[in-house]
Amino acid sequence: MTSSATRYLYVARHGEASADETELTENGRRQAFLLGDRLRAVPFAAVHHGPLPRAAQTARLVHEQLRGDVPLQVAEPAGDYVPYVPRREELPEESADRLLAFVAQVPEEERTRGPELAGEAMARFTGCVEGGEARHELVVTHAFLAAWLVRDALDAPAWRWLGLNHSNAALTVIRYTPGRPAALVMVNDMGHLPEELRWTGFPPELRI
Repeated sequence: MTSSATRYLYVARHGEASADETELTENGRRQAFLLGDRLRAVPFAAVHHGPLPRAAQTARLVHEQLRGDVPLQVAEPAGDYVPYVPRREELPEESADRLLAFVAQVPEEERTRGPELAGEAMARFTGCVEGGEARHELVVTHAFLAAWLVRDALDAPAWRWLGLNHSNAALTVIRYTPGRPAALVMVNDMGHLPEELRWTGFPPELRI
């Protein structure tokens, strides 16, 4: 029988991007550098990132600071897409209109292919790993997938990825241990960022 071991999944949203989203801003590059500095000593087996420039640039800046020869891998399932499109009857009556309007503004391609990519992300990045040693992996992605992974770890309804926000370069860690439910070690943690670099990309009305 193949033994299984704990996976520690580190999930980070990309750094702050330019208005056209083709590159990181200076603040975004600083955020990525500080994230990499925080993660420097983690024994990562791999760093995965989405294909869009803002995620790829963030991942490279983080990767440059890691110890050892850590593989850096582009992964389409770590991209930017809607992981699940809810039906009205699933949603709380008081917020259904607002949530559906939010999803509708996302390009159709990101909505129609999103569930398939979300399934691929779950298969590739979550759950325990084979072998007898714990595995640490980093996924540099976007807010929607980060929310989807948190929702899954909590066994929340599929629609509940909506409303789970992540700041630029914030860190979430999920632990998958044999024989136990998934555990959120931290969510949207910005402890590595100075005050002026926190909360970017987060809805202003929800900041603290």
